[in-house]
Amino acid sequence: MSVHTWAKEQLQRSLETAAAEGFEPALALRALLSAVVEQSKGYRSPADLGQELQFLADNLDDDRDYSFMRP
Repeated sequence: MSVHTWAKEQLQRSLETAAAEGFEPALALRALLSAVVEQSKGYRSPADLGQELQFLADNLDDDRDYSFMRP
């Protein structure tokens, strides 16, 4: 199992637990993201973490076509 598969499974379990507690998925995801960023500060520099978050934000559109992805 890859670390990404593991993370997706953990996230799904967390969302199921949050739903059982009565939390909306968007609110639970926002809280989880905040917790991940807070914990990540202990392992990564603010600049490094900021660059990754910016990259993820810039690439949210699944339908966007990137020139470097073309054959």
